[in-house]
Amino acid sequence: MKLSLQIRNFPPGSPYRFAAINFVKNNIRKVLIIRFSSIGDIMLTMPVVRCLKKQLAVEIHYLTKHQYLPLLEANPHVDRIFTIEKKLSEVLPALRRERYDCIIDLHKNLRSLQVRLALRAKTFSFEKLNFEKWLLTRLKINRLPNLHIVDRYLVAVAPLGVKNDGLGLDFFFPKNHTSYLIPHTSYLAFAIGAAHQTKRLPTAKITAICKAARQPVVLLGGKVEAEEGEKIVREAGGHVVNLCGKLSLHESAEVIRQAEKVITHDTGMMHIAAAFQKKILSVWGNTVPAFGMSPYYGAQHRDQSTTFEVENLPCRPCSKIGYERCPKGHFRCMNDIDVEKIIREMNGGHG
Repeated sequence: MKLSLQIRNFPPGSPYRFAAINFVKNNIRKVLIIRFSSIGDIMLTMPVVRCLKKQLAVEIHYLTKHQYLPLLEANPHVDRIFTIEKKLSEVLPALRRERYDCIIDLHKNLRSLQVRLALRAKTFSFEKLNFEKWLLTRLKINRLPNLHIVDRYLVAVAPLGVKNDGLGLDFFFPKNHTSYLIPHTSYLAFAIGAAHQTKRLPTAKITAICKAARQPVVLLGGKVEAEEGEKIVREAGGHVVNLCGKLSLHESAEVIRQAEKVITHDTGMMHIAAAFQKKILSVWGNTVPAFGMSPYYGAQHRDQSTTFEVENLPCRPCSKIGYERCPKGHFRCMNDIDVEKIIREMNGGHG
């Protein structure tokens, strides 16, 4: 397998590069990809999965948490899925029996390291850039490369001869999936939730946006957003439909697929919308697109996203993930968001 590590050292078109790639193709038949969480992060690994399958024709297994199984179970490029509820011991014996030719570690944490040590297979992993993220969140020094995390993932598999096909993200529905039909021919989907409070707009701002919409709005979120969704409906008007806590992941994805536009925070729903090449209005609070997690359309599709954020705020970004409340107490990263700009973009340039 040494030769596979030298592919990047050969210039494009070099006969040695082709020889190295052919060596890899002939010696790697079964691959384990690791990404435990979460919705958005797993969505962003889809180009790696697709490119590996189509370009190397390898058998692909995927290890993740059980709650994220719906994201992968219908993917035709994944041959087998292993999931855990809490502990790696639930799957390690089965993983050892598979005798993988290599591991693609796209999580790169202590748990994925345990898997790598247990399986003793050649591993390819991406640059997590934790130090650079620390510099940006703590000292506001940006040393992050201008490279989307999808492209960083693909750099990890470049030694295998894999190239970005430019097709963007994938989302697949199971064969028995029944479309969740919205009783409107044209509507906006608004994913109002977020894993952390500092990544989401205050309810009053969400309500103001919904109230000003010139077409129906469908609210998406989990059970924790259900009550808030009802409040938004009461205050914004009858053109707003609250489906928070009522849909499965596939049903929520179907609502996004049928929507004309999608308004979302920095969440997994944003990446599902990008997979369907939707026009996205993304709102950013304590996190920033500079982390490399903005909507990803791929080189063969037009970028249809518009970003809304409070720029030049001294305390932003305060975290690469988020908090339950603003560490400074003022929450300016969301309180200072210009709602009128979102409304104009939402309504096609009209207020």
